[in-house]
Amino acid sequence: MRFRVGREVLGEAVAWVARALSSRPVVPVLTGLLLQADDDGLTLSCFDYEISARVRIEADVKEPGTALVPGRLLADIIRSLPALDVEVASDADLVGLTCGRAEFGLVSLPAEEYPVLPELPPIAGTVDGGVLAVAAAQVVPAASRDDTLPMLTGVCLDIDGETMTLAATDRYRMAVRDVRWDPAAPGLRAVAMVPAKTLADAARTMAAGTPVTVAFGAGEGQAAAPRNGQPGRDPRPADGVISFEGGDRRLTARLIGGEFIKYRSRFPAEFGSHALLPAGPFTEAVRRVSLVAERATPVRLAFDSGKVVIEAHTDGRARATETVPAEFEGDERVISFSPHYLLDGLAAATAAAADPVLAPREHDDEDAPPADPGQIRLEFSTPAKPALITWVGDEGPDPAHPAPAFRYLVVPLRVPARG
Repeated sequence: MRFRVGREVLGEAVAWVARALSSRPVVPVLTGLLLQADDDGLTLSCFDYEISARVRIEADVKEPGTALVPGRLLADIIRSLPALDVEVASDADLVGLTCGRAEFGLVSLPAEEYPVLPELPPIAGTVDGGVLAVAAAQVVPAASRDDTLPMLTGVCLDIDGETMTLAATDRYRMAVRDVRWDPAAPGLRAVAMVPAKTLADAARTMAAGTPVTVAFGAGEGQAAAPRNGQPGRDPRPADGVISFEGGDRRLTARLIGGEFIKYRSRFPAEFGSHALLPAGPFTEAVRRVSLVAERATPVRLAFDSGKVVIEAHTDGRARATETVPAEFEGDERVISFSPHYLLDGLAAATAAAADPVLAPREHDDEDAPPADPGQIRLEFSTPAKPALITWVGDEGPDPAHPAPAFRYLVVPLRVPARG
């Protein structure tokens, strides 16, 4: 094997694939990154039976061949090289890299022991990469990081015809986002539980205008299409693997077993109190005030005529308050939240302002100032019941049912009355 490629191109590809390498491989060979050079260019890939990543890049291939090298070491080496072309050549059990005056030799791993990458599962549909990237960024932070509850560490992809819903929860907050997509079959009903980390990694490489193909072995997860105006049966979660492929990159992961919670029923039909807040000033005020809040200390919102007072304190150490204009109506005027959960919700809701589908612009101007994030809508009933955060202007992908495309439900913190 012998090829020549630019360091920047190779470095980006190696870094992306290396992110999928297992930190605790079952066998040493799974620490390897597979290099396959042929007439079509260079393919880099890795697989540990749970996650696989593959990317193809252009390269000047002089001799086709295959080599398996230590992945993280290769990534470190490529990152340290000067911005020159890299020449890679294999000879027996040694893979040599030359870049300018720098030379490295890596002992190759036994490629014959490396597992075969998973085949592409059946295609479920395609979605714009930019839309899916924004949706993933909005939902993934709400997924749990507690590995003892695997179901909550994933993002539920709930497919109903031309709508894909992404939902995640850690029991204290829940994020849901609807997006329009093109299903492979009309009336497709399917559910898949995707590891949140996999979806986040896939989203990092997605670009607006580039279609992303989503594929998974639906099996029992696929439900019958509606017939004669009657809805199809509810789908069971799919098993097997899921694949996200856009451009020359493909990421696959094993799906999480088990059924997700009935998330739609968790959203209250109505709320007793409603507030409209300027997204930018309100978010910045919450961020500043929360600096004095300890881990379990809430941020308190007290609404009054035309304003909201944001307050946090640490007993015996510090206190902070800030006032922001607000439109409010309702009987319950005070509610408190975890600052971390509140800020996550505000950031996710205002991400819609940058979404080309939810907030389209008449023209693109790279020199134009960032779009005004507009207003946040906060709805709640009592300090003990979940509150809803949405973005004003988000009317969702279905004109017939203009519910917000993004909804963030968060459990308030109950704070004892202060004397």
